[in-house]
Amino acid sequence: MKPVRAVTLWWVLLLVSGLGATGKGSPEEASFYYGTFPLGFSWGVGSSAFQTEGAWDQDGKGPSIWDAFTHSGKGNVLGDETADVACNGYYKVQEDVALLRELHVSHYRFSLSWPRLLPTGVRADQVNKKGIQFYSDFIDALLKSNITPIVTLHHWDLPQLLQVRYGGWQNVSMATYFSDYANLCFEAFGDRVKHWVTFSDPRTVAEKGYETGHHAPGLKLRGTGLYKAAHHIIKAHAQAWHAYNSTWRSRQQGLVGISLNCDWGEPVDMSNPKDIEAAERYLQFCLGWFANPIYAGDYPQVMKDRIGRKSAEQGLDTPRLPVFSLQEKSYIKGTSDFLGLGHFTTRYITERNYPSRQGPSYQTDRDLVELVDPNWPDLGSKWLFSVPWGFRRLLNFAQTQYGNPPIYVTENGASQKLHCTQLCDEWRIQYLKGYVNEMLKAIKDGANIKGYTSWSLLDKFEWERGYSDRYGFYYVDFNKRNKPRYPKASVEYYKKLIAANGFPNPREVESWYLKALEICSINNQMLAAEPLLSYMQIMTEIVVPTVCTLCILIAAVLLMLLLRSLS
Repeated sequence: MKPVRAVTLWWVLLLVSGLGATGKGSPEEASFYYGTFPLGFSWGVGSSAFQTEGAWDQDGKGPSIWDAFTHSGKGNVLGDETADVACNGYYKVQEDVALLRELHVSHYRFSLSWPRLLPTGVRADQVNKKGIQFYSDFIDALLKSNITPIVTLHHWDLPQLLQVRYGGWQNVSMATYFSDYANLCFEAFGDRVKHWVTFSDPRTVAEKGYETGHHAPGLKLRGTGLYKAAHHIIKAHAQAWHAYNSTWRSRQQGLVGISLNCDWGEPVDMSNPKDIEAAERYLQFCLGWFANPIYAGDYPQVMKDRIGRKSAEQGLDTPRLPVFSLQEKSYIKGTSDFLGLGHFTTRYITERNYPSRQGPSYQTDRDLVELVDPNWPDLGSKWLFSVPWGFRRLLNFAQTQYGNPPIYVTENGASQKLHCTQLCDEWRIQYLKGYVNEMLKAIKDGANIKGYTSWSLLDKFEWERGYSDRYGFYYVDFNKRNKPRYPKASVEYYKKLIAANGFPNPREVESWYLKALEICSINNQMLAAEPLLSYMQIMTEIVVPTVCTLCILIAAVLLMLLLRSLS
């Protein structure tokens, strides 16, 4: 069955089951489901190396494409911010592990810095032993605290020298360099790490790095660069999976998957076949672009048809979407032990035909428009709206489309409202409650969801947005040298949710909310009093000893004068 026909069938089932939205709102929103998650369900939080570690040139680390991108002086990042220090996580491992213990999470998803382990990106050039030791110690600290490490091999920070020498993901040789790097990680950490994620959100790497140029390496190769980058990333993922499968799996008994981010696409009009087809395309160009090769061996048919037709109309001899050989299709198919799924929000989708003469681009290839409902709660970021019911649909879609794979939710979270430095993040609690409940409904529907990673542990560097968006459970004061962390209200709420393994009853769930707000009010008062406490500490540590010393000196001088007058 072709992917598009499978999706069409899925939409029919959606309508028959009564889950289809008709315009604004959704039937699922009306009923909150009280119940618990399966025994052994894994709760966690996540982060990435570049966003939190800092120490960008310390202990033998090489530069990444994001170091080059943020240091360029071209205004690539809001406020010309860099991640040179970020959360200073490289030097605060024990403190951050203590925060994880405080949250009572089962797992922590984090990424390894490729250039920290291989400064040039090439294993044959040099392995940085200090980088190996840093991550080894970090993994040991997690395990000592009974926290399972879920380790991402590549979260966007490609070694800069691979970009300079080979053009980064535009070059198919990256697949071999990535496989060498992955083998190093399996060898060094695989005795303790049993959950590996090859790539985190590769669609954004391709689209923003090689199409719009909003992310490192900042290339604008419209309609071609992103497809070539994605093609090579998929090959790199498959090569790493096969390396683990053939060399390491028998002795380490771990799992290797990939993390794919996608918003849900809902047809504007469920009675309009063109809107339904547009929503299908949205999902296939988003999730299917990477998932379909991994689970079915090739790109979605709708991508091949659309891009092929538009390429021909633009006078090109070959389609802009690269082609897998029969051998490559067989090699790539089945290369995932689980599906990592990242999700943040939803869009309404309607069809719009873009003439081919406008030139090649990802946007015009899709022939659709993304819309939002003005009634959806606005969380502060321009793109992120709270639409919990879309999460359930995406989870059920993935379960149906890809043969009921084990699913780990690898990213889901809300950013802080603009200009808000309070610790009482009620909107994040409401987002967390709504999205986790829709995930529970998806499990009830039959989706095989094994774990949930809330994004993120800390406020951190948010790529082209700098430090303007805050996703953390812990507020980080980036203006202070030691980057102190403070718990937000959502910390208390998430702790209770984890402890209950779900939503036991209305009264108890409401008590979590009230308790969280009570604690955050106290924490806010303490945070507000910190300048005064710091001043008093300075007085205690510096002024008082100085005054005492002066008093002693004055007393000594007076005593000397008195003795001299007596003599």
